[in-house]
Amino acid sequence: MKSVTLTEQLQQKYRSLNPIMDERMRRQWAATDALSVGRGGVTAVALATGMSRNTVDAGIREIRIRTNKANSILESKRIRREGGGRKAITESDPDIWEHLERLVEPLTRGDPESALRWTCRSTRNLAAELLDQGHRVGDRTVAMLLNRAGYSLQSNRKVREGGAHPDRNAQFEHINAQVKAFQKRGQPVISVDTKKKELVGNFRNGGREWHPQGEPEEVLVHDFQDPKVGKAIPYGVYDLTHNQGWVSVGIDHDTARFAAETIRCWWKKMGRQRYPDARQLLITADGGGSNGSRCRLWKVALQTLSDKLGLELCMCHFPPGTSKWNKIEHRLFCHITQNWRGKPLISHDVIVNLIANTSTRAGLHVQAELDKRRYETGVKVTDAQLATIQIKRANFHGDWNYTISPR
Repeated sequence: MKSVTLTEQLQQKYRSLNPIMDERMRRQWAATDALSVGRGGVTAVALATGMSRNTVDAGIREIRIRTNKANSILESKRIRREGGGRKAITESDPDIWEHLERLVEPLTRGDPESALRWTCRSTRNLAAELLDQGHRVGDRTVAMLLNRAGYSLQSNRKVREGGAHPDRNAQFEHINAQVKAFQKRGQPVISVDTKKKELVGNFRNGGREWHPQGEPEEVLVHDFQDPKVGKAIPYGVYDLTHNQGWVSVGIDHDTARFAAETIRCWWKKMGRQRYPDARQLLITADGGGSNGSRCRLWKVALQTLSDKLGLELCMCHFPPGTSKWNKIEHRLFCHITQNWRGKPLISHDVIVNLIANTSTRAGLHVQAELDKRRYETGVKVTDAQLATIQIKRANFHGDWNYTISPR
């Protein structure tokens, strides 16, 4: 009587599940119920479902395989049996990775005279080189080996600033102390530099701008300078205290006199109103370029500027290789670049307007003006001219820190 009741229960369960089960599921369901019944379970399930004992036994074997092997054929739905298929390249050719690594890094791990030292090390070229060495491998396998070893395609990254000067940090501390002292006394502090020269014309400008879909702004294919309009040379002055900027857009050459004239324009248009009681002006600048610490004409131009403004000009140059620390780079120039992204700089007026309309949530205010003056290049400063400069060098690195007074 008991076996009949069990059979009826199994029949009822089977009828409910049978429509949604495939052959393998029915076999494994029957095996699961047979195992749960215990002794006599295979016979009871076979009677209730109409399956043969061999089918139920096969399901039991599959269930036990799944239980004992988590990565069994049924679990991973493999078509091949475990261990089937082609051997890994590193098993059939154990030396391939060592030879590939030498090709990828010929300077540090291999022959510095390798041909790939001077060619594009694409997966196709690497595979060709490995084939020449007797390794049967394709470019996709090379890519797979490199990925497994943690390699990836990467571009250059600007992080190295060149050899660090031994007084690098000391000069940073000196500049910081000077800036704080000037600001405490209410004297102006500015950061100056030349922005990257820009081609003027209907040329591609980096970045993206909103346009109707499928209607990008069309520009010239080739970036050849138009001799009629030339280039734009933005020289900037950034007021560290009031978060204001001035940019003169030159059309001729980036010279020391152009830089000094830009500072004069800033003082006339913006600085004098902000600092009516100023007696000194602190200028922080890079160590090279038109306002470099070794540039004689820069000191001559500063002397002329000091005479015109009636201010003591205190210079602090950044150490070699540290131009990116100059405040104007990440307080003014980066925002200008962001503001004109994706816009062709078709004329000097467009450039001036784009610069002048640059602003930030932090309250940056910028003014700009076109400088149409011509500035002579190759000007030689004699020792006699240099001797007329009223310069006082600081005790610490007088070549980087000095003051020029009005004559």
